[in-house]
Amino acid sequence: MNELAARLRREVRGQILLNEPLSPYTSWRLGGPADVLVLPASLDDVAAVQELARERGVPVTVLGGGSNVLIADSGLRGVVVRIGRPLSAVRITDDVVEAECGAPFPRIGRLTVQRGLTGLEFAGGVPGTLGGALAMNAGAHDQSTAAVVLEVTAVDARGRVVRLSREDMDFSYRSSRLQKEPGLVAVKAKLRLREASPAEVRERMRAFMERRRRTQPVGTKNAGSVFKDPPGDCAGRLVEAAGCKGMAVGDAMVSPMHANFIINRGAATADDVRRLIEKVQTAVFERFGVELAPEVRMLGFA
Repeated sequence: MNELAARLRREVRGQILLNEPLSPYTSWRLGGPADVLVLPASLDDVAAVQELARERGVPVTVLGGGSNVLIADSGLRGVVVRIGRPLSAVRITDDVVEAECGAPFPRIGRLTVQRGLTGLEFAGGVPGTLGGALAMNAGAHDQSTAAVVLEVTAVDARGRVVRLSREDMDFSYRSSRLQKEPGLVAVKAKLRLREASPAEVRERMRAFMERRRRTQPVGTKNAGSVFKDPPGDCAGRLVEAAGCKGMAVGDAMVSPMHANFIINRGAATADDVRRLIEKVQTAVFERFGVELAPEVRMLGFA
């Protein structure tokens, strides 16, 4: 691994960190170290990482803003590529947004609303980066990321640059091709929105944000919604009806405000969260016969 890191330092402009704790890079503030953490500064950096890792048979894991992800206390083996601030440029021309995937998704939402564009009002309350929103097909209030995508520029596991249309992205509920194809890393995207009354889009975003503040544990260490909504129902309703609000394992607790959130009260471990997720799944299945699927990605667990 040291040899790979030395090669990466020669060929990559971004930062290369060894045995770097990943907890500061996640919204739960949990996760052990990465063997090698790369903070790429360009698309070429991402391509170089993919190519070098593939040559040596080393696995690559992609992180964005670190929401919707639970990383094991033992950390992640191989190379972790974190698409963040060095890749966060945003440009808006007429009704088209061109943005790099490290750009904070709420920032993109605010910029589009300021321009009187509709389609991303919900983004103001969605934590994470554009890359994460593309991977998860983030959405709320009957709006979704998939609906505004024109094109995604990505790097595949062989280090090749590929351009993907909305259809190529294979979007579905809380999923996309970025989750289904190992090694595919989104670097930038073009989004097409629609012109609207600036006052109306500002008011919609304001209302979405206010509803979020009233109903979700804003300001706590959490990863957003933990479970996907099953067809025709809401995961939060099922978790609450199963009596799981306030349930805890160690310092991980189901939020008393919103049952589909698990919060780190300060000293939780990733294993505490994993065990609490399983405990909630068991309670809901025993009460309703419904198997809740996690929305969060579980990385590094056996």
